[in-house]
Amino acid sequence: MNWSDVGDALFGGVSQYGAILELVQNSVYAGAVLGLVGGLIGVFVMQRDMAFAVHGISELSFAGAAVALLIGVDVVSGSIVGSLIAAAIIGLLGARARDRNSIIGVLMPFGLGVGILCLSLYNGRSATRFSLLTGQIVSVQSAQLGWLVVIGLVVLLALLMIWRPLRFDSLDPQSAAARGVPTTAVSLGFMLLLGLIVAVAVHIIGALLVMALLVTPAAAAMRVASGPLSVPLLAALFGFVSAVGGVLLAVAGTLPVSPYITTISFAIYLVCRLVGARRERTTRAL
Repeated sequence: MNWSDVGDALFGGVSQYGAILELVQNSVYAGAVLGLVGGLIGVFVMQRDMAFAVHGISELSFAGAAVALLIGVDVVSGSIVGSLIAAAIIGLLGARARDRNSIIGVLMPFGLGVGILCLSLYNGRSATRFSLLTGQIVSVQSAQLGWLVVIGLVVLLALLMIWRPLRFDSLDPQSAAARGVPTTAVSLGFMLLLGLIVAVAVHIIGALLVMALLVTPAAAAMRVASGPLSVPLLAALFGFVSAVGGVLLAVAGTLPVSPYITTISFAIYLVCRLVGARRERTTRAL
């Protein structure tokens, strides 16, 4: 590969940018919804120290999608079923961090193994199989966009309904239980919501890259903010910029959109970490 090939890969579609963007407008909408909701729910993922759980759920979601692909049923439905099963198992059995991590460690290789087995038996297009791992955001159809919007709204509304008890339970579970908060129900409800949004994320950006939108934006926001309102708003903004910005940049070339999303998300986190570190040094100096 020479520099001309690199230039074509990055900017080969600039001359037809408007026409290409019109063709993938569903992808922009999908990225916007996923970025916003993923950023918001990611705040609680970080507060509850469940970043590893996101990856575990994504592996079972991948397995469910692969099984659905093999038997010829709707892939989105299979992904949702796999995610909800994983979320329910982790939510019911993993009350303590040590138990939760061991359960996730058992589920991840099992899910990945089942998914790989099903993809090996699948005789369809190889691009379809590969998309379950790295996503297919540039080929989001109207029906898929409808599913995404509906699921995203359900997760968002449910998250807002349990926001206060969930935040209390996330920051101080012992005090929340003592004050009568139904911590088991709240935890299980949160896990099911997380399972739903992970299923959507797997279908859009792939099982291997889910954490770029469900963990990194919230982690970045928590480096530069600490307020109960500023952190969620920043996390949602960072998720939106990562997802939509990734799509808009990818349209200019021929590269997959996933590397753009993950790179933007990481760059935001890196900048926030530097800003946070500088702020801490300034505070200590005073």
